[in-house]
Amino acid sequence: MSSDPLFLITGATGNTAAPTVKILREAGHRVRAFVHVIDQRSEALAEIGAEVVQGDLLDFHALSAAMAGVDAAYFCYPVLTDGLLAGTVLFAQAASEAGVGAVVNMSQISARRDAKSNAAQQHWLSERLLDRSSFLTTHLRPTFFAEWLTWAWRRDDTEAVLRLPFGTGRHAPIAAHDQANVIAAILQNPAPHDRQVYPLVGAKELDHYAIADEITATLGITVRYEPLDIPAFAKLLADKGVSDHFVQHVSNVARDYQDGIFSGENNLVEVISGHPPMTVADFVNANTETFTHDGPFVHRDQLAHH
Repeated sequence: MSSDPLFLITGATGNTAAPTVKILREAGHRVRAFVHVIDQRSEALAEIGAEVVQGDLLDFHALSAAMAGVDAAYFCYPVLTDGLLAGTVLFAQAASEAGVGAVVNMSQISARRDAKSNAAQQHWLSERLLDRSSFLTTHLRPTFFAEWLTWAWRRDDTEAVLRLPFGTGRHAPIAAHDQANVIAAILQNPAPHDRQVYPLVGAKELDHYAIADEITATLGITVRYEPLDIPAFAKLLADKGVSDHFVQHVSNVARDYQDGIFSGENNLVEVISGHPPMTVADFVNANTETFTHDGPFVHRDQLAHH
């Protein structure tokens, strides 16, 4: 039996979880990666020494088995899928029974009691449920991920366009890898962060016109931001086959964004992780290949240049 802590990372092939696995493995820790399917992404985690287990966050028996011997866990429920409250109950019970010492919970900056988004309100309720558990708990409330910029990104040979339903609102985009640094730091030393709620943001608050200017300067092509009205963006997602749950969420948090819920700057990423967050230029430079093609939320008929 190893005396080294064992960390359980759920959603382990996701944007925040996969780099968390890597950071913990590079620090020499044992990591159990909980994945929904076995594929190339999970195989990459196994190659760096993670113990990969397959399961569903709504399967209590799979969760219970995955919790065996775990010291601290990262709980990240997929944003595209309904069922967060049930998943939180199952996760908390399994963790409690297994004697897990600490949980880092991925919430969102729009989580609040009176949120109009069903998912955002459920995140607030999930936080309150986890706070009633015996293990140490930390809630992370990130603003919009920098990865959002690649999801509704349309690229031609000489120019690109961002059409998102965010008006002239502002936020400081935060890269998933910066969040992973925070997650890994808290998992390794959870006591100072017990029952804390951390709004996580990137390097600098910008509106999307300024974000487009930053990408223009970095890529050397013309990038335009064209605000899209919320119903049109909701239809775009629905036409792409995105779940009603996610469409309802995005429609309401887009209004939150315009009302300033996602705005603000702080130094929490650097204070907790020891690393300053990426700027927009840093993120683009680190993901140049992604910016060479259309994002998954693009519908060319609806996102065409007018």
